[in-house]
Amino acid sequence: MQLKFNNRFVNELPADPNIAKTRRQINHACYSFVDPVKTQKPALVSASSEAATLIDLNKEDCNSDAFLNAFSGNQRLDGMQPHAMCYGGHQFGNWAGQLGDGRAIVLGEVLNQQAEHWTLQLKGAGPTPYSRTADGLAVLRSSVREYLCSEAMHHLGVPTTRALSLITTGDQVMRDMLYDGNAEYEPGAVVCRMAPSFIRFGSFQIFASRNEIDELRSLTEFTIKHHYPSLLEDHELGSADCVTAFFNEVCKATVTMVVEWARVGFVHGVMNTDNMSIHGLTIDYGPYGWLDNYDPEWTPNTTDASQRRYRFGQQANIALWNCYQLANALYPLIEATEPLEEALKQFQSNFADQWQAMMASKLGLKDVLETDGKLFEQLESLLTSAETDMTRFYRALASENLSYEHFVERDVYYDDNHNQEFHDQLNNWLTAYQTRLEQQDLSCEQRISAMNAVNPKYVFRNYLAQLAIDKSEAGDHSMVNELLDVFRNPYMEQIEFEHYAAKRPDWARTKVGCSMLSCSS
Repeated sequence: MQLKFNNRFVNELPADPNIAKTRRQINHACYSFVDPVKTQKPALVSASSEAATLIDLNKEDCNSDAFLNAFSGNQRLDGMQPHAMCYGGHQFGNWAGQLGDGRAIVLGEVLNQQAEHWTLQLKGAGPTPYSRTADGLAVLRSSVREYLCSEAMHHLGVPTTRALSLITTGDQVMRDMLYDGNAEYEPGAVVCRMAPSFIRFGSFQIFASRNEIDELRSLTEFTIKHHYPSLLEDHELGSADCVTAFFNEVCKATVTMVVEWARVGFVHGVMNTDNMSIHGLTIDYGPYGWLDNYDPEWTPNTTDASQRRYRFGQQANIALWNCYQLANALYPLIEATEPLEEALKQFQSNFADQWQAMMASKLGLKDVLETDGKLFEQLESLLTSAETDMTRFYRALASENLSYEHFVERDVYYDDNHNQEFHDQLNNWLTAYQTRLEQQDLSCEQRISAMNAVNPKYVFRNYLAQLAIDKSEAGDHSMVNELLDVFRNPYMEQIEFEHYAAKRPDWARTKVGCSMLSCSS
C-alpha cells in the first residue's frame, strides 16, 4: 500500500511547540502534533471502495494488514505527520472559546495521481491537548452512523466529508449515552474520514477572539492559496478584496450545502460554528437525523430538545448566523463592514433562489414561476399537517396517478385517519399541481424520470442505523456493508432491497437511537 503524503497544513502553518497530550490552552498555533493511541485488537468492519479510489487504493489494499494498522492508528506510514487542529466556536449560540480536535487526529494530506489533496483524519483515535475532560475515543454506534452517513450523503449528491474505513479497536469504552448517570462499556471503533481539509469557521474564530492577527492572516492566506486558488486570478493574496471574495465563496458553498440538506430531508443537529466547513461540506456527523414524518420543528439532538435551535426548518437561518460569525472573525483582515454585509445579503438571495429551484426540481418543474411560491408553501403545510413520510411522498408523486387514494396505497402517511378537510385540501393542491404541469412542455415520463433523479428512494433513516448498530455490536457487520451497497444507488428501485425504503416502524417512533440522539459517542 503506497500513499504519497504532502502535508501542506503542518509545513506552512504555525505549530504548538509543546508535544505533550496535556489538556491546555494553545496560543499562536494552528495545530498540535499528537499520535493516535494504540488499539488492542483492530478489525476491519468496512471500507468504502469509492473513497479508497480517491487516494489511489484498491480492494486488495483495503484488505491488507498495512491498511488495518494505519487506519486504526497502530502504525505510522512514511510521510504521516499526525496532529490535532486548534479551533474555537459558538456552541448553541454561545461562544465556547477553544475547542479543537478533542478526539480526531489528522494523519496527513495525501496527494493522488490526479494531483488532488485529501486530508485523512481518524475520529476516535485518542486524547489530544484539546480533549478537555474526555478520553478522545469513539464507540461503535456513533462510528457506524458517521461512516455510513458520510458515504450515503455523497451518493445522494450532498456535499460532505467522505469515510474511508470503519474499524473496531477491540477496546471497551465507557459512555453514558443519555447523560442520565447510567454509564456502561461499549465496543470502541475508529473511522477514517477524508476531506480536502478540515478547516472550519472556528479555525478563524479562535485567532480573532485572541487578537492573534498574524496567525489569522497566515491561515486565511493558506486557505485561499490552496483551497480557493481561482480567487488569485483577480485578487492579490492578502488584500482585503481577496479575503472578501473568499468569504463570499464560503457563503455560496454553505448555501448549496443547506439547500441540499433540505432536498433530502437531512437535519444536522449540531450546527455549531466549529462544525461548519469552509468548503461547504457536511462535517461532524453527531446527533443528526432524517425526516420521517415531515416536521420543520424537528431536531434529532436531545441537547437541543427544548430550544430546538438546530431544527430542520431553521437550518438556513443558522447557517446565515454562522456566516455572520465568520465575517466577524475575518473583519480584522478587511477592516470594512460593507463588503461583508453585502456577502451576507447575497447569502439570503442565493438561498431563496436555490431553494425555489430545488423545490421545483422535486416537483418535476423545469423552471420557477412567480406563482410557484404559493404551491410550495401549500405543499409544506399539507406534508406537516398529515404526518407524511417525506421521502415516500415525493417518490409517490412521481406518478401518472395524482389522487389521495394513490398516496394511501403507496403508504406515505403514518396516520391514514384524515378528515374531509384534509382530503379537500390535498385534492385542491393536486389539481393546482396538475394545472401547473400542463404549463410546461414535458411528458409525464420525462417528469417522472426527472423527479426520481432528485427524490431519493433510500435515505439513511435513524431506525436503519440502529438496526445496523445492534447487529454490529453483536459482532455481525453484514448490515453495515449491505446498507453501504444500497446507498451507492439511492435513486434506483433496487427491488431486492425494497424493505430498506419502508417507513419508520411504530416501534422506532420513540426508541433511543431511532428518534433523538445525544452527543455521546
